[in-house]
Parts: sequence; structure tokens; C-alpha cells
Amino acid sequence: MQSIKVRSRVGSDGMLHLQIPGGIKDTDLEVIVVFQPVAPATEAKTPEDLGWPPGFFERTFGCFQDEPLVRGDQGEYEEREELL
Repeated sequence: MQSIKVRSRVGSDGMLHLQIPGGIKDTDLEVIVVFQPVAPATEAKTPEDLGWPPGFFERTFGCFQDEPLVRGDQGEYEEREELL
């Protein structure tokens, strides 16, 4: 069994024409079609649509630009017994 992902468009006649890549010729196939509508590329979502609080990026962008990030002491690594 082989899986192939193909992006295609349904014509105004309601027909979907599939061209299967991979050099498959003159053979019988069992084909299972699972489809999911694709949102138009021009439809941009806002950060709020994606679950971010309003103004989040405006409040946080550049907030560490003058402060270096410092990783604190991590302590000693715990020695554990070896698993068998």
C-alpha cells in the first residue's frame, strides 16, 4: 500500500480529476479518497483568532532587547541507578 498526497481543485462542474504521480500505468488500483476543504490563501487570521490575547505581541515584542538572558544555576545532576 502506498499513500500519495495530492492537492487538486474541484471544477465548476463538480468533478474532481486526479492525476496520480509515480509512473503507475496499465494496472488496477483500489483508491480511497479522503478530502478536506482548503481555506483560501488570502484569508489571514489575526492573532486573536489563533488564541492569543489582544495586544499580546505589541506588549511583549522587544521586551528583552536590552537585558541579556541568563540561565541560572541548574544544581547538581541526580545520579540514578541504571535500568536493566
